[in-house]
Amino acid sequence: MLIAPKKNQYALRAIFELAKQQGKGPTKVSDIAKAQSIPVRFLEVILNQLKGSGLLEAKRGFYGGYLLVREPDKITVGDIFQFMEGRKASVSCVTCDSESDCPFHGDCVFSKMWNRVKDAVFTVFNETTIQDLIESEKKQTKVI
Repeated sequence: MLIAPKKNQYALRAIFELAKQQGKGPTKVSDIAKAQSIPVRFLEVILNQLKGSGLLEAKRGFYGGYLLVREPDKITVGDIFQFMEGRKASVSCVTCDSESDCPFHGDCVFSKMWNRVKDAVFTVFNETTIQDLIESEKKQTKVI
């Protein structure tokens, strides 16, 4: 996963937006969608999935919306991606959907290299917190 699937990118953007809105009360789906350029219908599905992650909660009603449960410095990009990928994140070979589908039966000369790349990418994801991204955005807006 050198480039995260759109679903994961949208999940990351949603959590990022909720972190930016933290302390202001629940954030509506439409506000998250607008701020992060995510289609509302797709975002609704993603946020519904994320409710089971322990990262956010939903509040119902007219003044409802979504809130982060954990502090932004306690949430990593890896936390979000691993939750969104679920079982697929544990596949040992990145070149095939599963080892049983591998035409080389696990004897692929490339698998060690691809797995090293995957491990390096996930190291970056696991070391990057949502707070890091917020601070990075603040630095960017100061430069502009």
